[in-house]
This record gives sequence, C-alpha cells and structure tokens, in this order.
Amino acid sequence: MDTVAIILAAGQSTRMRSRLPKVLHPIAGRPMIWYSLQAARQAIGEGRRPILVVGHAADAVRAAVGDQAEYAYQAQQLGTGHAVMQARPLLEGWQGTVLVLYGDMPLLRGETLRSLLQLHETQRSHTPLTMLTVESQDSMGFGRVVRDEAGRVLAVVEEAVATPEQKRITELNCGVYCFESAWLWEHLGRLPLSPKGEYFLTDLVAMAAEEGYAVATWKLADVSEVLGVNNRLHLAQVERVMRRRINERWMLAGVTMTDPETTYIDMDVEIGQDTVIFPNTHLLGTTRIGEECRIGPNSVIRDSTIGNRCTILASVLESALVEDDVDIGPFGHLRKGAHLAQGVHMGNFGEVKNAYLGPGTKMGHFSYIGDAQIGRNVNIGAGTITCNFDGKRKHQTIIEDDVFIGSDSLLVAPVRVGAGAITGAGSVVTHDVPPGAVVYGVPARVRRQREDIPPQDKEEEPPA
Repeated sequence: MDTVAIILAAGQSTRMRSRLPKVLHPIAGRPMIWYSLQAARQAIGEGRRPILVVGHAADAVRAAVGDQAEYAYQAQQLGTGHAVMQARPLLEGWQGTVLVLYGDMPLLRGETLRSLLQLHETQRSHTPLTMLTVESQDSMGFGRVVRDEAGRVLAVVEEAVATPEQKRITELNCGVYCFESAWLWEHLGRLPLSPKGEYFLTDLVAMAAEEGYAVATWKLADVSEVLGVNNRLHLAQVERVMRRRINERWMLAGVTMTDPETTYIDMDVEIGQDTVIFPNTHLLGTTRIGEECRIGPNSVIRDSTIGNRCTILASVLESALVEDDVDIGPFGHLRKGAHLAQGVHMGNFGEVKNAYLGPGTKMGHFSYIGDAQIGRNVNIGAGTITCNFDGKRKHQTIIEDDVFIGSDSLLVAPVRVGAGAITGAGSVVTHDVPPGAVVYGVPARVRRQREDIPPQDKEEEPPA
C-alpha cells in the first residue's frame, strides 16, 4: 500500500498563551510533534517521509523537526481542508492513500494508525474514505458522527452547529482519515466555505455519503489516544497519560516503582532489569540506568549514565557518568563532566564538576571537587575543596593513588598530590606534594615522609 501521511501543524495555538509554538511544547522530554511523526512512521513503515503542514512559527518548527519531514506552508489558516490543499504540490503525479492526522494529538499510537490503514486497504474498492471514531460521553468538542437507521455514515456535524438531538450522539469524529488521493484532490476543491470562513475536511464525509459510498470507520477503544492539546490544562493531562504509559512499559520490563504516580521518566530514558525507582524521582533526557540500582527517593538525573548496582539517594546528576557499584548521597550533586569510577562512595552534601574519581575512592561529605583527576583508593576528608578558579581561569588538581586528604583541606590549583601522600586536617596546599609526604599547616609544608613510601629526592624538607 503506497501511503503518505499529512500532519496538520499550522495553527496559531493562541489558547496556549505561549511564545513557543504549540507543537514544540515538550511532553516527556520530546516536542509534541515528535509523537505524531513517530506514529505516522510506525504506521507507514519505510515509505515517504510525512508531510508537515506548517504556518505559525514555521521556521521554529522546521528547525526542531529537521529532515524528519517534508514541509508544506499554510500562510493563512483557513481550516483543515485548506491545510491539506497546501500539501498537494508536493504530491503532484503521486497516487495512493493519504493519511491525515494532527500534530497536537501526541497520544495517538502508531498501531492505531496501522489498523486504520489496514481497514482502508480492505475497503478502498468500495469507498475513498475511512475515518477514525471513538465512543465517549465527553464530547471534547469533537464533531458527531451521524448515521442512518442502517448504520451508514451520513455526515459529521460539528458541535457548534449540532442540534440538541445530534449532541446526544456519543460516536465522535477524531479528525484522522485515510483518503484515496485522486478522490481527495478532486473533492477538496469542492469544499464549501463555512460560516467561519474556513474549509473543513469533515464536509468530505457527507460528500462521500451523497455519492453513494459507504464510509468506513475504525472505532478506537482508548479515548485517551485522541486527547488533543489546545491549552496548558490539556498539556498537563496528556503529559500525565504519556508518563503513565512510559512507567507501565518499564514496570512490565522488570523495573520496580514503589509509587509510579510520583515517578517521572522521559521518553528516551533506558533502565535495566531489577532496578528500583523510589518516589519523587525524575529521570530525564537521555539518561541510562543499569541493572539492580536503587534510585531515589527525591533524585533528579538528567542526560547521565549510571552503571549496575548503584545507589543514588536524594541527589542531582547532570551530564554525569557513574560506573558500577557507586553510591551517592543523600544530597549529592554531580555536574557536567563528573565521572565516578567503580566502587566510588560519595557522601552527603558533596559536589563534583568536570572531575574524575578513580576506583574505590571515598568522598565523605561536605566536599567540592572540580576540574580534578583523582586516583584509586583516595580518601577525601569532610570539607575538602579544590580551589580551581583564580577569578579568570580554571586550573586542575591532580591527586594520585592512595592519597589521604584530611578534613577541611584546601587544594589551591594548579597542584599535584603524589601517590600515598597525606594532608593534615585544615591544610592549605599551595604547592605540589611529593609521593608519600605528610603535609599540614597554612600554607602546608612537608613535615615527614611515610616510611613505606621513600622520598623521590634527597632534600630533607622539599617544598610543599
């Protein structure tokens, strides 16, 4: 079946009261329009790219969507029929099935569109039009599907002009259609101008019925799929449904959530089996969580990679890399460029930025490590700070393997602390520390040498 999707996304969306185009408002970490594009691609397969009809803020929409779609421009918003007309020049000489859907229905599934297309394929010799409908006591402002006594579709009547009797009809038109292209292009030009000065696709239903066609319908089981977004209330409603879907998918894949209602997971997040997510946890962006982790409660993790068997309690991670068997928190903060190697412990109120902590390193609490390279099995005492900024430039601190940094040590970068060295509590380290040296004071000086690590030179008291 040769099929192309036309997605309508040209409206001004004034009810959103936003400078951002409606279809670019994010839902679970992705722009709203992304979901319509995905659903269309899933339904059609590897066929032609969807055609996106844009108008208001067209440049912003194009910039966000890129080459995922072809574009038709609707300069004046004169209704859905007029919007579809704008795509015709892109399809000159092409024949097949045209799938029409909206860019503000992000919950519509690709499987639903595929079922609609499959029904149309079986009926196309009898009708040029197949439409998606749903039964609902809440009209949601949708048009009513009017049928005759034999059940044949006669027309779609918009709510604004429906009679009291028609308003009692519970079968609603979802605004999603399959058309035979030749019939569609011929009849679009015949659409009447509505009292509002617009041309509506819904009028094609009555045209097909008047020509003797039996308009085919696919009745949707889940009304939430066709929830549209017209304002911020709708946006929140759709976001809630989308997040429930995401959470259900991960729970069925082997992830435990102790309170799914307060667990927020973006669409592109990945989570390993037997991980437990505790309440009020936000997994955002492109975050990757390994297996058998314990995340939360009250953790926010964005664009970060977490290994297996990690514990992250009430902490914030941003663009960080955490290897296996790491525990963080409570109240830890990993900023961009933080990399914690296997087995690192980072206690409460610690912060790491653009720094590597080597395997087995312990960073107790109340410490800041920035622009640093920390070796294996280093002890970082409470209150340690790498003083990495001189007011103009950032400088690096290097701490080699098996170093013991005493509490309240200040490491004034650029500085290197050699393997096995010790800094006493309250030290202000302004010069490099030789391997195995014991330093303390303000400024810190070498006081003695560890017996198990010989000095590198013959000076009795090399400068610290």
